[in-house]
Amino acid sequence: MTVRADTAPWDSDGFLKDTSSWNEEIANILAANDDIKLSAEHWDIIYLLRKFYTDHQVVPANRALVNLVKHELDRKKGTSLYLMKLFGGSPAKLASKISGLPKSENCF
Repeated sequence: MTVRADTAPWDSDGFLKDTSSWNEEIANILAANDDIKLSAEHWDIIYLLRKFYTDHQVVPANRALVNLVKHELDRKKGTSLYLMKLFGGSPAKLASKISGLPKSENCF
């Protein structure tokens, strides 16, 4: 799906302007914009991030995301390498974007 920049529901960095408008279709579009086809492993992280944000109103940085995944999902998945295989070089930033969360204040 191609969306004109002036009508897109996301900002110039790809983060949703209105986080309450997130749904799985939008997640798939945001992922495709970064050449990612979402798998079950991606969805595990996405829903974990959304729950964490709902509970704490904080978008975790990379290290915090690694620890969250390690404790909530699986010790083997709670590594930077695993998350980088799924989401690339900045997994917390890209996973948060696809999850419909606001841009973290610690994102550059």
